[in-house]
Amino acid sequence: MENKYVVRLSDILDQIQSYLPGADTRLVEKAYVFAAKAHAGQVRRSGEPYLAHPLSVAYILARMKLDLPTIAAGLLHDTVEDTDVTIEDIKKHFGPVVAEIVDGVTKIAHLSARSKVHKQAENFRKMLLAMAEDLRVILVKLADRLHNMKTLEFMPDHKRKRIAQETLDIYAPLASRLGIDWLKQELEDLSFMYLYPEEYKTLREEVEKVVAARQDFIDEIKKVIKEKLDEEGIEAKVLGRRKHLYSIFRKLQRNNLAIDQLYLIYDIIGLRVIVKKVKECYEVLGIIHSLWKPIPGRFKDYINLPKANMYQSLHTTVIGPGGRQMEIQIRTEEMDRVANEGIAAHFLYKEQKIINAGTGKNKQLEWLERLVELQKELKNPRDFIESLRMDLFPDEVYVFTPEGDIKVLPVGSTPIDFAYAIHTEVGHHCAMAKVNGRLVPLDYELQTGDIVEIVTTSHQKPSRDWLKFVKTSRAKSRIKQWLKQEEKQRIFTAGKEILDREFRKAKLTLSAFMEDERAQEVAQKLSFKTVEELIIAVGYGKITPQQVVKRYLHEKQKEEAPRPSEEELIKIKKKQTIPKIPDSISVDGSGDMLFHLSKCCKPLPGDEVIGYVTRGRGITVHRADCPNLEGLDPERLIDIKWDSSDGATYTAKLWVITVDRKGMLASVSNAISAQEANILEASVRTTKDQRALFDFVIEVLNRAHLDKIMAAVKQIEGVIRVERRFA
Repeated sequence: MENKYVVRLSDILDQIQSYLPGADTRLVEKAYVFAAKAHAGQVRRSGEPYLAHPLSVAYILARMKLDLPTIAAGLLHDTVEDTDVTIEDIKKHFGPVVAEIVDGVTKIAHLSARSKVHKQAENFRKMLLAMAEDLRVILVKLADRLHNMKTLEFMPDHKRKRIAQETLDIYAPLASRLGIDWLKQELEDLSFMYLYPEEYKTLREEVEKVVAARQDFIDEIKKVIKEKLDEEGIEAKVLGRRKHLYSIFRKLQRNNLAIDQLYLIYDIIGLRVIVKKVKECYEVLGIIHSLWKPIPGRFKDYINLPKANMYQSLHTTVIGPGGRQMEIQIRTEEMDRVANEGIAAHFLYKEQKIINAGTGKNKQLEWLERLVELQKELKNPRDFIESLRMDLFPDEVYVFTPEGDIKVLPVGSTPIDFAYAIHTEVGHHCAMAKVNGRLVPLDYELQTGDIVEIVTTSHQKPSRDWLKFVKTSRAKSRIKQWLKQEEKQRIFTAGKEILDREFRKAKLTLSAFMEDERAQEVAQKLSFKTVEELIIAVGYGKITPQQVVKRYLHEKQKEEAPRPSEEELIKIKKKQTIPKIPDSISVDGSGDMLFHLSKCCKPLPGDEVIGYVTRGRGITVHRADCPNLEGLDPERLIDIKWDSSDGATYTAKLWVITVDRKGMLASVSNAISAQEANILEASVRTTKDQRALFDFVIEVLNRAHLDKIMAAVKQIEGVIRVERRFA
């Protein structure tokens, strides 16, 4: 279907009848009428009626041969987000199944988070959970993304690139994992076109030349194979196939080749032989190898060892006429259907019903179960996105346990990855590994066919060094969990020692405190759920031991002292009220904390900030976009916020560029002072091109105050630029 073609309801209904002849399509027709009314008057960026989008999404879902509720949900998927329609309305008119699919797609659409990385991670967490509930949700989302990619030309350039990169990183691999090959190829090629427009245009032209030059060779090979199979009585279709542009581009990159070296890529076009029975696949393989010499190491049996998305086929590369290499794929009709339609063919569409992802054990969906499990464990958004990308890309090796069980792991996996794939405890206590009967180092890269034996010992523990070479998300997650727990125990011990010393100064003991029922009350008064959390906070420096002892003594004295009258209580309350620290920072559930503003980015009240927990020095406050955050331990980053009041002042640096003229320093200084800000430092230097560069260190109340000062300075005639400096 061409991008510019306007889909009509009749196109969707015709497509449905092609795989569900005689189907009652009233649900889909009703959804069309409902969507048309809901989106009436709405227009897309392209200028076409908004209804064109849900129609296209529904048509793509029909191309996937999906059930009628899914196609109806495709027509309705934007009604809740973009109109006054509610999920209750959808449920009332179309039933709970359609409503749940629409609700799942809507929940994925928009989320708020403190940064782009956090927003992206939370989006994908939502998507995984929705997939686990019902895979139809992600199929609607994939169809939605495909049509949006086809109309991406109407978006601003920066949005085009962001959406294309996200599609390439996440959505295309998802389509691949679900086995929907045609969808993956379209998403990849569209992303390629927007991310690398020049390379895309040049490569497309060059590929057409190569295909034209090799067509006679392909036709000759097809003819020879077909005639030979007819002689042997094997009914088969022999088809030409072409690699899609992005896969060719990636192959050029992997081999460090330029586009003008395209002739060195032998499998731009190849052949596919489709037969009726599995045994005929191997018969055809023997016939092809009798016609042309196979290249050693290029044969792959994906029939006996299917890919994670259940792709099955035989791949062989032979030296054809004239010494030219040719890749040939051999598969059955059913394998070909699954290779193209993926999970929609193999799992979802069965007797006109959709099978839920969560029902039954499904080899094709083990990766999804693994990702759902990981998203619960990986709290750091960058770790989660890295794990998501790793688990979506299907480059794998197939290795065996000594008992002959197959384990599928990413390329580059090590014995440690293998050990954690067996069981967490096997991974934790992995001391040695044998591959094919011989000892290998723990960072050895496993190869397909390896037989791996893990030797464990009770005293072996995970090492931080393992994180440098393990590949699987499971191994990384389990190692980090263990190290975190070990660190927590170490900090707990340190916190106990610090607290014990402080209690002894007050002629008390930590053990007596921990046995006292008031200890839990002290923890809660200091905003911690348990005494253990309180002690860990002392170990981390989040709270001082003096605060704990003081609070404990206060609780003891409260019980021992006679109850004062109401009048006395008012006096005491007034006396004990501690003034709120102006423009302080608060952290939910952390109690009193020691805070330091970082010198590298100089945050101000009003800036988006993140806290970093230091050992023994409390929390350092950084701007959320501070580049130094990248090098810090993500486990120590915590959410914080300003608790603004009047009074406190903070230092900020201003850099001002002006024309070099007499009185400019006075003009800028007066503008700053007029905004009730103190100037602590000022320096000026001039350039050869008649420019004056001013550096100011000033006192401000918050970010809004600074913005007001900068706006005032910009109004001065002759000021070229005003910037906030962080160093």
